[in-house]
Amino acid sequence: MKLATIKDGSRDGQLAVVARDLKTAQLADGIAPTLRRALDDWAFIAPQLEQLYRELNQGRGRRVFDFDPANCMAPLPRPCQWVEAAAYPSHVELERSGRGAASPEAPGDEPPMGQGGGEPLGPRDDIALLHEEWGIDFGAGLAVISDDLGMGATADQAHQQIRLLMLVNQVVLRNVLPDELAGGLGALQSRPAGACSPVALTPDELGDAWQGGKVHLALRASWNGKLVGQAQAGVDMAFNFAQLLSHLARTRQVRAGAVLAGGVVSNRGGKRGYSCIAEQRALELAAKGRAATPYLAFGDSIRIEMLDGDGKSLFGAIEQNVAQAVAPVDPRRGR
Repeated sequence: MKLATIKDGSRDGQLAVVARDLKTAQLADGIAPTLRRALDDWAFIAPQLEQLYRELNQGRGRRVFDFDPANCMAPLPRPCQWVEAAAYPSHVELERSGRGAASPEAPGDEPPMGQGGGEPLGPRDDIALLHEEWGIDFGAGLAVISDDLGMGATADQAHQQIRLLMLVNQVVLRNVLPDELAGGLGALQSRPAGACSPVALTPDELGDAWQGGKVHLALRASWNGKLVGQAQAGVDMAFNFAQLLSHLARTRQVRAGAVLAGGVVSNRGGKRGYSCIAEQRALELAAKGRAATPYLAFGDSIRIEMLDGDGKSLFGAIEQNVAQAVAPVDPRRGR
């Protein structure tokens, strides 16, 4: 099934079931007011949502309305935690070489992982930041939303607790990142809020494209209307989502509503374009001795989308503009 959160002026929005073709939707308030509420009692609530989903797709839904991604928040606006992994060694190698950092000789037994950027933006929310000079970069990827998972859970156990998948745009401030990493405590200021696709879907919606804890489809990234990447998400992924969740649970309980992003989708060789600007700049630096592609500028637009085998959008698209944020006025000024 496909689920979305509709804006209603509250912090958590209203849970809606969305038709498979993404054309219509129906509020699920009679079952669960929010996705967080549904995740808290998934075994009981999910079958009711699935029945609503079947009726909607059969044209038997009640209170049906046209689905508009512009009215969507992130599917889970306030996750209990947001974790970002780096499951694609190609991205790790290119990103590190681009900033002059040493890369590991081979992927280790454990995936790089850290706490992410907090509460996510909706699919049409602006990437609003104060300065272009921060080196604004997009990052096209996928994420899973987990159910409860006990400490020390195996990958097989983790696989069974993957409830939903969605697309993400993991924004990074590339010119802020090096100094922050040099501080020794990891990235924080360089990882502002990312964004999520309009829809989160259950793994069964992917059909044969969901195999081995990976999504075997191309992730399309467009910059100012030009397609710049269509990396295959199931290729060159060193750690699948079940393994990533198991690693997260190594030293802690994972609670329902945890979001785990797999990192920027990246294929070796660069033949399928790029899912973040840092990769393209690293390739340019290696080939020509300098990086020519600029980072994002105010007024730029980014679109991230995944199509099924019939060319139909699965999650809806993340479509964001880069905008200049306005710093709050200090009320003490002028006194």
